[in-house]
Amino acid sequence: MLCSPVERQPQGKDVVFLLDGSDSTRSGFPSMRDFVQRVVETLSVDDDKDRVSVVQYSRDPAVQFYLNTYTTKGDILESVRGLRHKGGRPLNTGAALQYLRDNVFTASAGSRRLEGVPQVLILLSGGRSSDSVDAPASALKQLGVLTFAIGTGSSDRGELQKISHSPTRALSVSEFTDLPSVQQQLQSSVEEVVVEVTPESPTVTVDTAKKDIVFLLDASDGTRNGFPAMRDFVERVVEKLNVGQNKDRVSVVQYSRDAEVNFYLNTYTTREDIVDAVRGLKHRGGRPLNTGAALQYVRDNVFTNSSGSRRMQGVPQMLILLNGGKSYDNVDSPASALKQQGIVVVGIGSRSSDFGELQRISYDPSYALSVSEFTDLPRVQQQLSSVMSKVPVRATPMTPTVTGKKVTDFYIPPSWLRAN
Repeated sequence: MLCSPVERQPQGKDVVFLLDGSDSTRSGFPSMRDFVQRVVETLSVDDDKDRVSVVQYSRDPAVQFYLNTYTTKGDILESVRGLRHKGGRPLNTGAALQYLRDNVFTASAGSRRLEGVPQVLILLSGGRSSDSVDAPASALKQLGVLTFAIGTGSSDRGELQKISHSPTRALSVSEFTDLPSVQQQLQSSVEEVVVEVTPESPTVTVDTAKKDIVFLLDASDGTRNGFPAMRDFVERVVEKLNVGQNKDRVSVVQYSRDAEVNFYLNTYTTREDIVDAVRGLKHRGGRPLNTGAALQYVRDNVFTNSSGSRRMQGVPQMLILLNGGKSYDNVDSPASALKQQGIVVVGIGSRSSDFGELQRISYDPSYALSVSEFTDLPRVQQQLSSVMSKVPVRATPMTPTVTGKKVTDFYIPPSWLRAN
């Protein structure tokens, strides 16, 4: 039986078990199933504090049940007892981790991550992965998922350490039949880490007054490799906003030769819907890169009343440009038109961008930021927050009655900044 600390019990957690169901774990699978059952027995499911999901994988993953499939411990235990070994090869742990990030740790699948509930992943692995685990493991960490990897003598210990929330959270047994020997250690580690990330008082979204934010993404042929990192960046920024019809609104536009709106400021009214739409973004492609035409397009078609912009009501307007190359057309006149309309532009470029061009596009030259590759975007998140909050920018709406409305702080919680 596992012990649970009495003091400072966490409010609850979402626990996902990822089980290696490949051909090589056939004989060890009953022990894995028993282990999951014993851990579930220690959780607080019936009062909806804890939620549980189980996923098996080999070549590809298969969800046995999601975090919102069952609401009672009895139903979960019955489902776990009925688990059948999946089989298959090779063992693609990297693909399975990515799958969880995109399909299981989501609001639609029952995850309460956006509500501040700790997210826990327990991986049981019996071999070395055929694909790379580095990028998916990193993506889960950036999402705040606390991963605990448990392997056997056939696993790659270094790989398990890379996957885990921290190297010390990787555990090992010689055979799956020895899993009971690490239960106490796992339980203590999970409770310890969950207590660290659980707020002592309920998480409250800070309302920094409403704003309209438009993301303009360079989707030309030159950014194909970097596009997933751009998409992740947009997702992380959106997750920190106070989205709502009368709060923050978000739009995403891609461009290359011409611009294409993925969704307008008034298309979605919940953060979950926006995050789902962002995750589903597909790289547009095309050339040449006409940044000037794209800036003019968002001015004429996105920062408008019919598209959901509240500029005429004095609501701060922000444009965040992610750019991976020098523009084929001229940006000066469209950039100037946006500034005249009081739109605060932040230009973020890669080393292939023209930094002088980004400075001209940005509301102020100091608002232009750069990274060497789009995968480095997390490094400028704190800088972006600082840029948006340190200067009390005054927007210049067309109507004199609202002149002088202040662009409020672009709120990114300290915990997020510390995490990056």
